[in-house]
Amino acid sequence: MRFAHKETAFKIFINLLLLSSGALLEALAIKGIFIPHSFLSGGVFGMSLFVYYAAGLLTPAAWYAILSIPISFIAWRLVSLRFCLYSLYATLLASLLTEIIPWTIPVHDSLLAAVTGGVLMGAGVGLTLRSQGSDGGLTILSIALHQRYNVRVGHVSIAFNALLFATALGALKLDHILYSMIAIFMSAAVMNHFASMFNERKLAMIISNSPDEIAARIMHTLQRGVTFLGGKGGYSKKDKLLVMTVIHNYQLKRLEETVFAVDPNAFVIIENTFNVLGSGFSKRKVY
Repeated sequence: MRFAHKETAFKIFINLLLLSSGALLEALAIKGIFIPHSFLSGGVFGMSLFVYYAAGLLTPAAWYAILSIPISFIAWRLVSLRFCLYSLYATLLASLLTEIIPWTIPVHDSLLAAVTGGVLMGAGVGLTLRSQGSDGGLTILSIALHQRYNVRVGHVSIAFNALLFATALGALKLDHILYSMIAIFMSAAVMNHFASMFNERKLAMIISNSPDEIAARIMHTLQRGVTFLGGKGGYSKKDKLLVMTVIHNYQLKRLEETVFAVDPNAFVIIENTFNVLGSGFSKRKVY
């Protein structure tokens, strides 16, 4: 029982650490880059910036809190209370940090600013997505719709941002819109990297005349499980056993050495995998 309490406390600490780090990076991106250069970010923070630029009322941080807090309670209804509380914490912290951070990042070139802001924003959102919460705003709606209706997260983001930028075309300079699009592209690329960090694995398919020996070597040397798949040679018409295994990235070279030590003529196919769930790899995230 004591171990279970310690494990729960550790998970909460890790979640809060990820959410706090992500909120800090997002706040740095908004306050340090986006606002000084009149850029738009994506999602609800982007809407907050647009309202601030267009109306001049309140601050982007205040608008972000006003718009995101009601959305956080939608997460309670559609996902879970834990997801709602974690996301609400990240939303309020990001708003507070954006409000109180007193400095800007001294990048004067607009293109470099767009790249820098996109990297910071993407890293922040990616870190929050590694937790059991989110950074709030549009991410909440995206995950909630995905959980309930299997709507792809990327589709929600693309549709919302397209509408936001189309609306902003009439109020902001075209140059600012284009630089903002570069920032969002960078943000999406970095976010995907951070969100999948440490989860990517290698899927190996091995075709050989010595499948049993190769499988035994992989299980003994690499300590990884294998699965035999039935196949048939297109030219020889002979039945074959294909060896399938999933390994960590750092085990790729050892796998090659293991396979070709048994059969120098083996045919090996390596595929990148976005995520692997199961024993010895990642656990399924439950919001």
